[in-house]
Amino acid sequence: MNLPILPTAIVGSYAMPGWLERLKTEYFARRISRHDLDEIHDAAVKAAIKDQEIAGLDIITDGELRRDNMVDYFVERMPGVQIDRSSKKFYYDFYDSAVQGKLPTASLGLAPDFRFLHANTERHAKVCITGPHCLTKRIRNQYYPTEEALASDLAKVMNLELKALVKAGARLIQIDEPYYSGFPEDLDWGVKVLNTLVEGVDAHLAVHICYGNRYGKPSWEGSYRYLFPRILDAKVHQLTLEFARRGGEDLDLFKEFPSTFELGLGVIDVKTHDVETPEMVAEHIRKALNVLPPEKVWVLPDCGCFHLPRDIAFAKIQAMVEGTQIVRKELGK
Repeated sequence: MNLPILPTAIVGSYAMPGWLERLKTEYFARRISRHDLDEIHDAAVKAAIKDQEIAGLDIITDGELRRDNMVDYFVERMPGVQIDRSSKKFYYDFYDSAVQGKLPTASLGLAPDFRFLHANTERHAKVCITGPHCLTKRIRNQYYPTEEALASDLAKVMNLELKALVKAGARLIQIDEPYYSGFPEDLDWGVKVLNTLVEGVDAHLAVHICYGNRYGKPSWEGSYRYLFPRILDAKVHQLTLEFARRGGEDLDLFKEFPSTFELGLGVIDVKTHDVETPEMVAEHIRKALNVLPPEKVWVLPDCGCFHLPRDIAFAKIQAMVEGTQIVRKELGK
């Protein structure tokens, strides 16, 4: 893909402007039309793309600004999922959703949003998908015998969508599975359905596993040790993990459990408004390079920038790029 050493990107979401929050909620109050909201989303996404480009990121996302949260963007498109649309008053709320029968396979229609991103940047574009384990935790299961059975069918539906995204030109796909950290006992079947999701998908695949970021706060605490060795069976190229807020202690797990995985290294703490210095970022990267070769390390924030003010988010990713450039120079790259 002709990426530089230590490629930089945001995890997925960019700062959600206050005016966009208000307009999204206006839509749910039926005070603006869907057509108007779509135009507003187009303008907001273009601005997020431009910010990422100006900051110097190598890989660009659409900032996930069309999404109200990481679940509803998918659930409202999912065939066979019943949604109570009256259950959502504020844009960031979750729909009350349920499955009452076997899920049919049908398109979710995500490719147009990716094509919009691709058409508005000349840099590498990344698309992020909420994984089947996370979706299963937010959809009431009123049909399947187990959560695994529901997640497996969700994975099959979304597998077709990933292939449609690849056909539309997607080469970098990230699957978000934050609920692994809250339900480590699910990991055996979680990895199994993850592999169902990505089967036959011809793209560079990453799985992002954090400790939650609801309203800018962690949902869980702990160590990534619970992931190993089971996660080694995941048929992805990269694990994207948070290290800035939690420190770098878990980096030793990559020594203890050698694998072919790249590491998406979280170097920016998105749960504080304090802006890291480039040197702080560089030090995080150096620690990772004590464990993995530079060819195996990508540089990202810990999680999405959704809850940060735009000026703070921009300053943080700018520092991330500058810190990465320090290390690239030290490596002679």
